[in-house]
Amino acid sequence: MSGSAPVIVAFARTPIGKFRGSLSSLTAPQLGSIAIQGALSKLDPQIIVPQEAFMGNVVSAGIGQAPCRQAVLGSGRMPMSSICTTVNKVCASGMKSVMLASQAIQLNHISRGSNTSSIFLAGGMESMSNIPHYLTQSRSGVALGHGKLVDGVIHDGLWDVYNDQHMGMCAEKCAKDYIISREEQDAYAMESYRRAQAALKEDIFINEVCAVPVPQRRGDPILVSRDEEPDSVDIERIPTLRPAFVKGEGGTVTAANASSLNDGACAMVLMSEAEALEKKLTPLARVLGYGDAAQDPVDFTTSPSLAIPVALENAGLKLSDVEYHEINEAFSVVALANMRLLNLDPTKVNVFGGAVALGHPIGMSGARIIGTLLTVLQAKDATIGCASICNGGGGASAIIIERLS
Repeated sequence: MSGSAPVIVAFARTPIGKFRGSLSSLTAPQLGSIAIQGALSKLDPQIIVPQEAFMGNVVSAGIGQAPCRQAVLGSGRMPMSSICTTVNKVCASGMKSVMLASQAIQLNHISRGSNTSSIFLAGGMESMSNIPHYLTQSRSGVALGHGKLVDGVIHDGLWDVYNDQHMGMCAEKCAKDYIISREEQDAYAMESYRRAQAALKEDIFINEVCAVPVPQRRGDPILVSRDEEPDSVDIERIPTLRPAFVKGEGGTVTAANASSLNDGACAMVLMSEAEALEKKLTPLARVLGYGDAAQDPVDFTTSPSLAIPVALENAGLKLSDVEYHEINEAFSVVALANMRLLNLDPTKVNVFGGAVALGHPIGMSGARIIGTLLTVLQAKDATIGCASICNGGGGASAIIIERLS
């Protein structure tokens, strides 16, 4: 498989902005364009020109048709002939984009031969600050009584349509099913923030992040180059917050031990290992395997524990071969439950903090954690890592990478 194996040759992401924070004036495709520029700026434009792009985006309402196409052309780094596909697998959209690119590389190598260029761009983007409210009754009219304004963030991003409830209620069910206390979730969230703050202080993400120029009404654009979420919280106050979904003593999930609403984008460039070597590139990582799994929508929180074994089987590896994990922290209870189900060492999971602390732009996160996993492997001088992410509807995706440089 080595010649046809997909490899990652470049990765970049924007900083992650707070909801209605420093990046809120930019749309998801605009953020995507900046991430694409950042990734491609690390490669020789005379040698590396991706022919096709997959970009995850969950809530596309209000941003115009073909968000991936907007991001690609807006970058100014890819030709008009570029094939562009927007991917929506809810929170796993960014990871599924990388998986689709990897599949295409492997298929092209088999069906078209190793002499055919096959360079892909993949990633994800979301501006949760700019997701609109909907007037769902306006087209047919409201004959009598009050009209309703529907929040697109909740309706299309955070709502379990199968059980007609906020996905936070699914997290509460997970906490109850696995007897995970409020105290455990708060302690996990506090550690996630501490890890993320330490990583920022040590410039761990410096090779990931590309600065975003944010236009101002007057004067020059302001450059935003730092994740906003980790330093915005008083960690010691986390245990004092009220439950967000189940009121009273029975509630365990809060705004602080769940991920936040955020803006951001990331992009990576992939090609076959044979082509990378032919072009005298040093790949960052090899994609060894990937996989999806699904179960009852209300139990989406534990679906990573099902997807990871699928990815491992496709990679020909055992769970014990994985040195570090990135498990997306949609809620603290997601990481806690999946670590318990797979018997993972907490010191090897989300070592630089996760979505609870860094933020969770839902279309971006699946690809972001792959890039952060690579950062972890580099920083820890490790080789094999697994990234996994649950998604609404009961699903999850997982991917196994091998660090090469």
